[in-house]
Amino acid sequence: MEARPPDGLRVELEGPVVRVTLDRDDENLVSMAMCRCLTSLLLDPPEDARVLHLRSSRKAFCLGRDRGGAGVDELRAEASVLVELNQALSGAELFTVAEVSGDAAGFGAGLAALCDVSVASGSARFWFPEVEIGLAPTVVLAWLPQLVGRREAIRLTATAARVDGWEAAKLGLVTKAVAGADAVAQAAREEIDALLRHDPDAQREIKAFVRDTEGVARSVAEHLGVDRLALGALRTDASGHRSPTMREAPLAPST
Repeated sequence: MEARPPDGLRVELEGPVVRVTLDRDDENLVSMAMCRCLTSLLLDPPEDARVLHLRSSRKAFCLGRDRGGAGVDELRAEASVLVELNQALSGAELFTVAEVSGDAAGFGAGLAALCDVSVASGSARFWFPEVEIGLAPTVVLAWLPQLVGRREAIRLTATAARVDGWEAAKLGLVTKAVAGADAVAQAAREEIDALLRHDPDAQREIKAFVRDTEGVARSVAEHLGVDRLALGALRTDASGHRSPTMREAPLAPST
């Protein structure tokens, strides 16, 4: 984790919760430095942290990211920073909860969508505007069809359609929508409290299993699920406590 967050990003540690607030300007565009800091927080979190709570202090949640690259190499480097953050959101042990009380566009919509839990205001709008400047958002299309399906992914990116929080929840772009900014904050707190009530090792295994079996044939995933379930049962003694001697034993899929 970086010692000091870059401008536009506030980071506060409250017990097991890392609260990250986007606080840059009215559009809340994320910079490359902000992306790198978020990636670092996810991959190297503070000790005992369990949840990263992502929110905004501005009217908009986030309307995209800075575009500074001029040549092919610079553009590739920028895209790699974005992909690293996308992968960290999905693959890190920390659970991520997004509180989306305002509009989210482009990479900002991706930040909300790729968190493990995303609570949005019903009035917040989500859209992918790249086609409006003649770009195909191929980095977005690497993950969007998995959330909303092929047809909706094409519609959203090819038309730059604006959808509100209610429709975003129906599509699977966010977890759920509620009415009003205060209700969004309350719903985010409730989701975080629900996560913190349960065993962190079991939760890490849930995230790891979903990550490891993404794109894997169902039959292979089921064999792997049997193996990991059996090991998980052995890790827990009769009193409900886990055995530390078996906690990190690796498993390969059954054949």
